[in-house]
Amino acid sequence: MAERGFQINRLPGFATIAIAAFVLLYLPIVTLVAYSFNASNSVAVWGGFSLHWYVDAWDNDDVKAATMRSLIIGASAAVLSTALATMAALGTTRRKAFKGQTFIYVVINQPLMVPEVVTAVALLIFFGIIKVATGYQGLGYLIAAHTAFCIPFAYLPIRARLESMDLALETAAADLYATPWQTFRRVTLPLLAPGIMAGAMLAFVISLDDVVITEFVKSGGQDTLPTYMLGQLRRAFTPEVNAISTMLLAVTVLLLTLFFLLTRKKD
Repeated sequence: MAERGFQINRLPGFATIAIAAFVLLYLPIVTLVAYSFNASNSVAVWGGFSLHWYVDAWDNDDVKAATMRSLIIGASAAVLSTALATMAALGTTRRKAFKGQTFIYVVINQPLMVPEVVTAVALLIFFGIIKVATGYQGLGYLIAAHTAFCIPFAYLPIRARLESMDLALETAAADLYATPWQTFRRVTLPLLAPGIMAGAMLAFVISLDDVVITEFVKSGGQDTLPTYMLGQLRRAFTPEVNAISTMLLAVTVLLLTLFFLLTRKKD
């Protein structure tokens, strides 16, 4: 019998460590979801099953305003970052290798490599100068900041989709006298659509969940849902925050599931 190669899952204690890691990772989330249905005002004492906190969160005007603000920023950042990421992916994959290509990859993926707090401080200083010069204090700063941060998250699935597409299809369209625009609209874009949708959903989730950059860049009265929840934790912590967290978790899981379905390879 041929000797088997090295397999990490056969090391002593691997199963125990894996189970412990999953328990430590997911047990707090399960506990949060369970206690969002707690009838008691306490976050540590179970007082029976109730949807009371979900009703309170639904009727809370501050939660509604923060949610709407998060959706506006997230949708805007997703659209803008996906458009920019699509152009960047096309420019770096649909041509021969060129000098400086690696540097361009580094620049595009810079937000992934630099600690988020560093990016947040840099944006705070940059936008602070603009605020002083223009007097504008609107949501445009948050949208711009989230767009810049989400570009690499949208870029990666789009680039991966482009690299898996057969270039011969576009070459054949050109041979049949299709213009570059016709080739892009009728061949490249339909094939690229799942990657674009996946990139947009991932960018939206990243923007929706962001706290650090939002906390540094936002002006007064511009709380998003995550920063609103952070503010509540500093005051009176009630199971209403658990209910909001559970709803936010459900939206995130749904979008990430769609992202997985769009990007998985078919047999």
